[in-house]
Amino acid sequence: MTKSLKTKLAIRTIFGFIFLILLIGILLMLPAGTLDYWQGWGYLAVLTTVSGLITAYLWRKDPKLLERRVRAGPVAEKESSQKLIQVFASLAFLGLMILPTLDHRFGWSRVPSFIEIAGDAFVVLSYYLIWLVFKENSFSAATIEVAADQRVISTGPYAIVRHPMYASALIMIFGTPLALGSWWGLLMSVAMTLVIVWRLLDEEEFLARNLPGYEEYCRKVRYHLVPLIW
Repeated sequence: MTKSLKTKLAIRTIFGFIFLILLIGILLMLPAGTLDYWQGWGYLAVLTTVSGLITAYLWRKDPKLLERRVRAGPVAEKESSQKLIQVFASLAFLGLMILPTLDHRFGWSRVPSFIEIAGDAFVVLSYYLIWLVFKENSFSAATIEVAADQRVISTGPYAIVRHPMYASALIMIFGTPLALGSWWGLLMSVAMTLVIVWRLLDEEEFLARNLPGYEEYCRKVRYHLVPLIW
């Protein structure tokens, strides 16, 4: 990667990261109607720290993967089906942030503090597992595509489930409402899970058509998302 491209990547990464953290902060605090929301601040601090560490790791060790990760969202997708799926994923993500904060505002849930702290721990665990996926697979782009030199990865977490990235993300998705002190927020976790299942099934069809050896890999690794279950 040339110096010019690295500079552009750095600018995109930094501004994208800042925008995302500010967006999440607004989504957490504005619907809550108050800044007196320690669960929201704690979650934001944890998320900023772990995502920042992974971003720094990719910048130093695998800038090509970082470039693949910063291209995300409905507009970045090439497949029309994935564009639609990403729209639903974006809506589910908004709900995952907003519903727990509304829960906090109106006092619908009573979540023990140790459960809220455990939710933050789930977020940390999720990002740790995602880091392991990044170490194993430099082709794990945020969009559904096949690079010219891409090959099937069947080692590490990919020897257990076909989609360890999504499996890792599920831990965060279910940990987020708990960290924010909301039982009702788990409804959005379920919605997000359904979108992920939709996405990965469509992704498998795409990879079977476009990535040599992927069908053989699927015959070898039976589980899509959860070991011993599905």
